Amino acid sequence: MSKLKLLLHAFVSGFIATLVFHQGLIALFYALDIIPASPFNMAPTKPLGVPSVISLAFFGGLWGALIWSLIKNNPNKMQLIKSIVFGAIGPTAIAFLVVFPLKGANVPLAFIPLGLLLNGFWGLGLWLLMKIKMK
Repeated sequence: MSKLKLLLHAFVSGFIATLVFHQGLIALFYALDIIPASPFNMAPTKPLGVPSVISLAFFGGLWGALIWSLIKNNPNKMQLIKSIVFGAIGPTAIAFLVVFPLKGANVPLAFIPLGLLLNGFWGLGLWLLMKIKMK
């Protein structure tokens, strides 16, 4: 598979993993009253007015391309482990250290484990979706 095709596959896998795995786990947590925020937030983002969930999925695609480019040459088992670990730590750290402060969002530090869990589950989804062969 060419490098460009592999990056595109990783982007699409990260995008879909956001919608299915990340938002799916949020839906479960919301249904169990663990978190107050519902999944699939359609509120428009600034400045383009794109629905929040689509913006999140786009960045999930970018993370997917980045993470897969770092782990693509690892053995299968290490890809799985690194996809979960990198998926948990990278996006969570950026969210808490960069995104939330830029948005002026006051998110309790107690939410960090939840972020790690959600994003680690997203990483599992990325890995699973990357195992689907593209033609």
